[in-house]
Amino acid sequence: MPTPLLICDDSNMARKQVARSLPDGWDVDISFATNGLEGIEAIKAGKGDVLLLDLNMPVMDGYQVLETIVAEDLPTLVIVISGDIQPEAHQRVTGLGALDFIKKPVNKEKLTEILAAYGIYNAANITEQEQPKDIKVPDIVIEDKTEEGVLKPLIKASPPIVEELHDKRPQLEQLEPDIRDCYQEIANVAMGQAGDLLARLLKVFVVLPIPNVNLIEVSELSMALSAIEMHESTSGICQGFIGAGVSGEALLILNDSSFKDVASLMNYQYEVDESTELELLMDLANVLIGACLNGVSEQLDMPFSQGHPVVLGQHRKISELIAYNANRWRRTLAIEISYSIENYSIKCDLLLLFTEESMNTLNNKLAYLLD
Repeated sequence: MPTPLLICDDSNMARKQVARSLPDGWDVDISFATNGLEGIEAIKAGKGDVLLLDLNMPVMDGYQVLETIVAEDLPTLVIVISGDIQPEAHQRVTGLGALDFIKKPVNKEKLTEILAAYGIYNAANITEQEQPKDIKVPDIVIEDKTEEGVLKPLIKASPPIVEELHDKRPQLEQLEPDIRDCYQEIANVAMGQAGDLLARLLKVFVVLPIPNVNLIEVSELSMALSAIEMHESTSGICQGFIGAGVSGEALLILNDSSFKDVASLMNYQYEVDESTELELLMDLANVLIGACLNGVSEQLDMPFSQGHPVVLGQHRKISELIAYNANRWRRTLAIEISYSIENYSIKCDLLLLFTEESMNTLNNKLAYLLD
């Protein structure tokens, strides 16, 4: 009898990758869930004797799924597959009953090894008839991943910059759902790598959002950044990057109220002066921008050259951060990641802005991942 196996991940691309990474010839009946709530319902319906679970999802995240499984004593064996690779994340999920943890993008050999180690899969019992190599994953409508309470925006009670613009401009050409999902999953893995580096550096737990991805007018992004000024002053760093047919700029925006906590975590003797704050800002930019761009580069198999970081402003109007780009670009592929740190009031926003001319190259790269 086939083993009921459930893949729970909000990304269609990730679900396909996991399904294709299952051991060849394994007799399984695969089901899919796009968020934790759907996953719990599928387990209760007998579709998830084995659960391959993502952590970063809308509606109900992976941690909440594990807590529910324990609270309701649901019959399932859980292996977490996530882009959040912080040591603390690994400890938390195993503490909540997960058998093991695999980092994204999933590795077929590693997944097979773990399934065999826990007696879930036994190669000796595989029949001669192999499982098809190209597993068909049903098309699932990609849900809006910015539901209230899921993303932590730069300013409390304010929607993320990119998503706010996305909602207000139906006349602008949008990304196809599959392409947007693919960009979002790539950003998710890259974000996790940068978050892990930051967590190890500061010895904290970094709360990771669901990345925002949209095609937006650069002038609209400038207006959105201007709106933030009314709430809190910020400081920013910009760093250009370029690859074969791809170019863009990464912006790191840190709320000025975060400096004191960042200094404490980095063991700085904090003094309220611009030189100390600039050093802290540069350190954060080196960690987050460098690691995130490296994560994107590895997944696309496309090396990026990075320019020198440029200070865009300290305690100034942050609409000036992209004033230069607004004159050069008409629109941009914008990836927004809002990092926060558990138990600290630190808020920083990372924006990866790709030029419109980069889209053809990027979309061609993504086509291979979607096949």
